[in-house]
This record gives sequence, C-alpha cells and structure tokens, in this order.
Amino acid sequence: MGHGWRLCRLAISSLILQLLGVGTAHAQEPPYFVTYSDMMEEPGNLEISYLGINAAPKNANGFNSATVEFEYGLKAYWTTEFYLSAQTTQNDSTIFTGFRWENRYRPLMRNHFINPVLYAEYEQTSFADRSFLEVMNHQSISDLYLTNSQARREFEKSMELKLIVSSNTHGWNISENFIAEKALNEPEAWEFGYALGVSRPLTLAAGRKACLFCRENFSVGLELYGGLGTANSFGWKQTSQYLAPIVQFRIPKGPSVGFESAFGLNDNSIGAMWRFKVSYEVEQIFGRMRRH
Repeated sequence: MGHGWRLCRLAISSLILQLLGVGTAHAQEPPYFVTYSDMMEEPGNLEISYLGINAAPKNANGFNSATVEFEYGLKAYWTTEFYLSAQTTQNDSTIFTGFRWENRYRPLMRNHFINPVLYAEYEQTSFADRSFLEVMNHQSISDLYLTNSQARREFEKSMELKLIVSSNTHGWNISENFIAEKALNEPEAWEFGYALGVSRPLTLAAGRKACLFCRENFSVGLELYGGLGTANSFGWKQTSQYLAPIVQFRIPKGPSVGFESAFGLNDNSIGAMWRFKVSYEVEQIFGRMRRH
C-alpha cells in the first residue's frame, strides 16, 4: 500500500480517537450523499464522516470506495471541508486516489423560500477515483475498465463550482445543485453536472418518551444526479444518470447512519451502487481540546 493510503488509514484512526475521547451531537442536515442543501455547520463544530461505496459494474471488477470527510464551521455563513479518498478494486489493488478541499458560503442568513449557497472546491484526484461525490461530464461505466495501475498515472487538478438552492417547507427539504468543473492542468472545456434531492423526517414532533427507534430519529429521501456534458457538448447524451432512495437513522446522543441505493438509469451508468455514511458531530472541538 502506498503512502497516500496510509494517510487515509491515519485519518480513519483519528476519527475513532475523536469519538472515544469527545462527546458527540446530532448532525442536522438532510440525509443526502451527493446533493447539498442550505444547511451549514455550526460555528466551532466539527463533523467527521466516513462514506463508503460498494459496486459490481458490468464487465468490470467490483470495487469498494472509502472517503473520510472533515467538515468544520468557521462562521455561521461559512463551512469548510477536507476529504481523503481511497479505493480497493477486486482482483487488482488498494490505492489512495486523492483529496478535496471545499468551501461553502451562504450569503443570506435568514431563511427564505429559496436559500442560495455558493460552493467552491479544489480537488486533486486520479482517474482511479471511485468516490462518486458528484457525477460530471460524459462519465461512463467504461471509465471503470482501466486497471488501477493505468488509471492512477493521471492526476487531475481542478476547480469545481456549485450553485446550491434549497427550500424548506412543512418538514420537507428540496435542494437543487448545478455543478461546473474546470481542469487546471489540462486545456479542457468546462464540465457540467447536477444533483436534485428531496427529504423529510418521518415525523416532526418528538414523542413523549425517549426511545432508540422513534420515528423522529429517521429521515427518508430521494436523489437524482448525473452528468450534463461539457461546454462543447452540453446535454444528456452519453452521460451517466442515477436515481437513489435514502434512509437515515440518527442515534440519540450518537452518530447518524445513512444508506443509499443508487440505480443507474441508462447503459452508461453502473447498474447499482450501495452507499453508506456514518457521521459524528463534535461540538466546539477546539474549546474541548483547550480544556483537556
């Protein structure tokens, strides 16, 4: 295993140590895996997440992808996140695939019928990346036919921008993302993608008695996401598209656990991806460190 994969393992170990040593709180954001809503991290809070994917593409080796995410609330209107990603491909190898650094900015702090958020991300990932944090361009199942040794030779440095709009009504969250990405180390055209999400807790009112499997601890949702081509060939043609139902369980005084089954809607897509996410929110992380 390479140095990058050891870094990813170190990040996972750090996650475990934080959970053993520091109290946790509930994550309040909708249960999406790809779509972003208008929810921001509380200032001073750190959310640590592990995102996994299992898939067996047609005519390609199955793979397991792992991404560790650190989300920190700098200000009420500004959230920053750092990602480390790796993957294991059956009959092949385990490799580190890259990192991402994102920033989200909410210009309007009061809630409106439509709440905009501006997003900017720098990423440096190899063509072996299997995180599927977004689907762009003319991404296709054929991209997975490369071996890890072939795909890891090319690293792409890129800037990704998103316009996020989100609405909240009667417990429902409805979010739309338009995504644009530009490679910084290659003379390529702008690439585009989208993500749409809708979600709701099973109930908005907490029961009189605290319990583990109360309805208020569960949320359900649905995502639709895919590529929109490039500036030279914008549209649905030869793109990957996915529809994904979601369920999330917030354990009282513990983590949030989410599951998503993403189903490909055309021949360019993977037939099915099974995704899971475990998130812990640590309140006022630096204040706790100073007290210790």
